[in-house]
Amino acid sequence: MKKQRHPIAVTTLVTSVLRSGDLDVRFSSPGRSLDGIRIHRDIQRRRPEGYRAEVPVFLEVETEDLVLAVGGRVDGVFEEEGGTVVEEIKSTTRELVDLEDRSDPCHWGQAKAYAYLLACERKLEEVGVRLTYCNVDSKETLEREETFARDELESFFRDLVDGYLAWATTQVRWRKLRNTTIGELDFPFASYRSGQRTMAVAVYRTLRDGGQALIQAATGIGKTMAALFPAIKTIGNGDTDRIFFLTARNTGKTAAISALNLLQEKGLRLKRVCLTAKDHICFCPDAACSPDLCEYAKGHFDRLPDALQDAFAYDNLDRATIEAVARDREVCPFELSLELACWADCIVCDYNYAFDPRVYLRRFFDEESGAYAFLVDEAHNLVDRSREMFSARLNKSAFLELRQAVKSGLPAVYRAAGKINTWMLAARKQAVACGGFQSDPHPPDGLEPLLRVFQRVSERWLAKNRPAPWRELLLEIYFEAGAFCRVLECYDNSYVSCYTAAGKNLEVKLFCLDPSSQLKAALQRGRGAVFFSATLTPPGYFQEIFGCSDSAAKLGIGSPFPRDNLQVLVADGISTLFTQREKSVEPIAELIRTFAAGKKGNYLCFFPSYAYMTMVVERFEMLEKRVRVAIQSPEMDDAERDRFLDRFSEQNRDTLVGFAVMGGVFGEGVDLVGERLSGAVIVGVGLPAICPERDLIRRHFDEKDTGFDYAYRYPGINRVLQAAGRVIRTGRDRGCLLLVDRRFTDAGYRRLLPGHWSIRRVHCHGQLEERLKRFWATAKALHLL
Repeated sequence: MKKQRHPIAVTTLVTSVLRSGDLDVRFSSPGRSLDGIRIHRDIQRRRPEGYRAEVPVFLEVETEDLVLAVGGRVDGVFEEEGGTVVEEIKSTTRELVDLEDRSDPCHWGQAKAYAYLLACERKLEEVGVRLTYCNVDSKETLEREETFARDELESFFRDLVDGYLAWATTQVRWRKLRNTTIGELDFPFASYRSGQRTMAVAVYRTLRDGGQALIQAATGIGKTMAALFPAIKTIGNGDTDRIFFLTARNTGKTAAISALNLLQEKGLRLKRVCLTAKDHICFCPDAACSPDLCEYAKGHFDRLPDALQDAFAYDNLDRATIEAVARDREVCPFELSLELACWADCIVCDYNYAFDPRVYLRRFFDEESGAYAFLVDEAHNLVDRSREMFSARLNKSAFLELRQAVKSGLPAVYRAAGKINTWMLAARKQAVACGGFQSDPHPPDGLEPLLRVFQRVSERWLAKNRPAPWRELLLEIYFEAGAFCRVLECYDNSYVSCYTAAGKNLEVKLFCLDPSSQLKAALQRGRGAVFFSATLTPPGYFQEIFGCSDSAAKLGIGSPFPRDNLQVLVADGISTLFTQREKSVEPIAELIRTFAAGKKGNYLCFFPSYAYMTMVVERFEMLEKRVRVAIQSPEMDDAERDRFLDRFSEQNRDTLVGFAVMGGVFGEGVDLVGERLSGAVIVGVGLPAICPERDLIRRHFDEKDTGFDYAYRYPGINRVLQAAGRVIRTGRDRGCLLLVDRRFTDAGYRRLLPGHWSIRRVHCHGQLEERLKRFWATAKALHLL
């Protein structure tokens, strides 16, 4: 029988076997990876003729159970008369003198492993190995070189393989079992819901062929299972190595894990990791990953192999499981979760782990792209999230506070922060002269050199990992400066510089107007991507903003439920334009009163802003004393949100009317099934509030005549559709939806509303009352209530 191949990078092989000691990430420069790339290229360019950079090497090692396919790229190879020399280049912030006798054994291990693979390819009897360190500040280098006979290198490499073989064998046997269960796995339900199979087929074909797809599927078809089930099948077929299920909310993570648990009940064996943010899972949040202060960091890598072995006994590696294993083996739970992700078949995590340049999973995406499948849940959220991911900001007040804190302790940082503060003082005067806000298509002139100096002097102290009262403040501003400089490096016509003056403060923001090019680059790290949501309207807009290819498939799937279950009414006699809002308060309050009187039940009313909502609530409470009211507040914590939703009970004896804002926590991801919600009122077309940044987006896209649509209309209508989706959640739900704004009857908005909606206009309270009476009477007659 043909043995299974187990591909592994040289770096992974070496670190898996040779890594040991403490976990110490108290401070690590966020620019190290970029600095490392630049340093590699600079050194490679300076090498003499005959030097080859980024040389691929590969070797298959056949063992009793598997074929270990080891590969990678050598930083450089010297072809000299005296022989061949392999070079491994490492950037460092440490003083080079400290590395003369204490270089990292993993660094030598990588260089020697590359040397052995090259010796095998070229049948060399000996190979020179050069380890080159370069200090990122001084650019000075330290070179250490040794020559090894081929049999020495072979002995070293065999020890590496022997050390890794047990884990590799476990992996190969696991994949064989996993693929067998995938092949035998049937869809977990007796039948597909309407539209669910159509979506599943589209997902399968997209991932099988390495393409992209945008799928708008109405609430109720079972999108999570329709995405995961076919994606898992592509793993079994060998088309996909790993699934990234990416979501913006915890509700999305929960739905994905529930779907995977159900598939496991049906016989599937699949390792899945649900990543939790470091500050939520850390056992010692005040220890700053210091081995001197944290028992889990001290000796972490010595205990990590046993922790991995223990964790591998579980298929569902959720937060509770990871924490239990980490406590038992005394390792860092966050680092354990990242390590487990390397061996997982499915990773459930936030968008930023795949897209955000500050926190994306470099252990996957800094290497060559893999056969990864990106399943982007509730993809409409990615538009604004990606703009924030690719933007950066700095505040004058932060540098002023830092100066005061470090004045006596860190004079170099004090001076560097002072120069930045002086620059911002001048910029603030210009912003004030422009009315408090100024924008410029060019990057801030003269700021970057000052930030680079600030980074260097801060890093020298931070790298020492010493405690100090100002340490956390300096660390926070240091990282912000680093993020700002990284954005400056990719600043182009998709960016604009924004200067906002408020009091004595100034915010400087590099605002990403169009995230498409950076999302496109991120998508290229995987093999295929599927974006899905109940609201991707219109699909061409999302296709462009997501950076999808012209050939990306676009699919729209309507509601699986009978059209008569939802009554959609439009009150077209009211304008909710900003200039008309005070005038509209009384008639809207009356409409809500009539709407809620149609049937005893629970209702949600959505508004474009808190201010507008507050005006209507005050008037409604004056008009209506017989119903209970629940009101969303701007600063609700998780417990308060839960209490708000708990009030929407099927056992309520009196009518409850809830007031919330569109685009907020109650406007999507909320599942009020059956009698928990009888209807919703949506006031306005959902346009985001007019602000300088939105207007900059509009002006940017005006070149394509899509400015207003991209900045306001399309984001607004997707808020409306998300809020509307709260009403009908299952096939037994029956409810009403009232849209309040005459713009809903305009062609520009009407074409964006779902085709399966049967929309009727109401011109007066009497007509609304009659429509509701008829609808609820029909529902009662059909025993749906």
